[in-house]
Amino acid sequence: MNRPEREAAVRQMMERTAPEVPADLPADVFRLGSRMLRRRTIALWLLWLLLFAATVAFVVWAVTARPWVEPPSETTPPVSGW
Repeated sequence: MNRPEREAAVRQMMERTAPEVPADLPADVFRLGSRMLRRRTIALWLLWLLLFAATVAFVVWAVTARPWVEPPSETTPPVSGW
């Protein structure tokens, strides 16, 4: 293509009208966006609930098992009768 042909092709592209948006497209986009937002909100709530349940389970386990207390030694018998 020489320069005049390229200019003519560019003019044709610029003179074209913008594509029309179908009438139902905005409603569909809004509906799908609302659904995505609702799903994301539910997923976040479920993750927070799971985190809370795991924290409660850990606290209950820690209180009952008391892992910070050293277990009694079983290698030496207790001394009695001195």
